Amino acid sequence: LSLRVLLLLLWPPTSLALHSPPLRPGARTHTAGTPRCYSAAELSLGHTPPHLLARAAKWEQALPVALASSLEAAGRRGRHAGSPAGNQCPVLQPEEVLEADVHQRSISPWRYRVDTDESRYPQKLAFAECLCRGCISAKTGRETAALNSVPLVQSLLVLRRRPCSRDAAGVPTPGAFTFHTEFIRVPVGCTCVLPRSAR
Repeated sequence: LSLRVLLLLLWPPTSLALHSPPLRPGARTHTAGTPRCYSAAELSLGHTPPHLLARAAKWEQALPVALASSLEAAGRRGRHAGSPAGNQCPVLQPEEVLEADVHQRSISPWRYRVDTDESRYPQKLAFAECLCRGCISAKTGRETAALNSVPLVQSLLVLRRRPCSRDAAGVPTPGAFTFHTEFIRVPVGCTCVLPRSAR
């Protein structure tokens, strides 16, 4: 019985040691709860940290991330996706927008632009921009000041790159970085609201 107990006590660390990947020369160990400090050789710019690959798959399904890829692909094909009438408030013609996307049929229309931040992961996100200060009248198809267009925002968890130290001195190591979580507000569309004050 005592032999069985001894084997059970020894098995977990031995198994973990056999299945844990060996540390590369020069790799810095880190304790639980401490963000890992990566060198440029360990993780290239724009790549996902290995321990966050599962979360990265969920990021790809987020609207701002998926739209950014679509907008860039459309731009490479020479089309201006997501812009009903450039950067100006459009005049809506019902017969022209019946098959259009929601952001083009809305009485508070918007367009998308790709926001790029190299210190953030995901680096590219689609940001919505309202095309009108007011809203479009359903009767005339033209902008009216009776309502205001305002952006709808979504909180999105992202990673922010920051310099870090790979030695005990605490001095930032050139080219080394770590990741910190951060919530940002991403505009995903526009809607119409009553003005705060009467005109």
